[in-house]
Amino acid sequence: MLRSKEIEIWVGIFVTLGLTALVVLAMKVSHLGNVFADTGYAVIARFENIGGLKVRAPVKMGGVRIGRVSAIRFDDEKYQALVTMRIDPQYSRIPVDTSASIFTAGLLGEQYISLVPGAAEEYLSDNKELDPGLTQSAVILEQLIGQFLYNTAANSKVNPKASNP
Repeated sequence: MLRSKEIEIWVGIFVTLGLTALVVLAMKVSHLGNVFADTGYAVIARFENIGGLKVRAPVKMGGVRIGRVSAIRFDDEKYQALVTMRIDPQYSRIPVDTSASIFTAGLLGEQYISLVPGAAEEYLSDNKELDPGLTQSAVILEQLIGQFLYNTAANSKVNPKASNP
């Protein structure tokens, strides 16, 4: 009887450790652990169209993740999306004339913000807004396909011999 109780206790300990490890792994994979840590500094960028950009999307520079999107809101005076990025503290030397673009990882992958540093001597600080002229909105796949089809149809009407060999 005592041996049976001891086995049950050890099984309970291993199950608890296994579930704890599973929760930690899930938080690590989903980057949920970084949500609670409010480190780094905020940088704000204005975009005409953010496409499918989401909160917690990566912010990259040179292909390396340097931060995450921490908030997205709409400016109803200028009719633009305001994206707040939380940049990791070790990347504190980003020039103020840095440009920001929204890209998609692969054809149908997640969207992220890519920063390209400028040449200014002054660096971004907390809650600094990027120059709106240095931001490039997301490219929407549906708009590209529609534009391509419209241009193809317009070209075939102008030059009917081009469509019939």
